[in-house]
Amino acid sequence: MKLALIFFFFFFFFLLSSIGGVLSGEHLHSFIAGFGIAAVSVGTAYWLAFRSTRYPQLAVLLLLLGMVAKLAVTVVGVMWGLKADVINSPFVFSLSYLFFLIVDSYGYFKLREFQMAMVEKRAVVLESQTVEPKQGKESKPAMTSQTA
Repeated sequence: MKLALIFFFFFFFFLLSSIGGVLSGEHLHSFIAGFGIAAVSVGTAYWLAFRSTRYPQLAVLLLLLGMVAKLAVTVVGVMWGLKADVINSPFVFSLSYLFFLIVDSYGYFKLREFQMAMVEKRAVVLESQTVEPKQGKESKPAMTSQTA
C-alpha cells in the first residue's frame, strides 16, 4: 500500500511538471532554469543540513548552514540566469522554482525517511544475529603455556 502511494505521488508530480513544461512552451528556458536552480539549492541544503556528526550541538549550525547555502545557490543561480538571458519570464521561473522546490524537498525527505528505516531494519537484523553465550556450564579455559 505504501509503495503504491509513493508511485502515485511520483506519477502525479511527473504529470504536473510535464503539463507545466508544455504550458510554458514559449518560456521553456525559464521553466528549466527554475527546475535546475531549485534542484541544486535543495540538494545543497539537504547535503549540508543532514550530515551526521559526533557532536549534537552542531545540528543547529548545520541546519543554518544548509539554509544559507540554499539561499546563496538560489541568488547566484538567479543572477546567472538573468545575466545569461535564460530567464525571460520571471513569472514562469518563479512558479517553476516554487513547484520544484516543494517537490524536491518532499523527495529528499522521503529519501531520508527511507534511509532511516533501512538503518533501523539493519540494526534489528544485527541484534538478532548476535550469539548469546549459553548459561549453565562454565567452560574451562584451555591449557596454555601461561596457565600451566
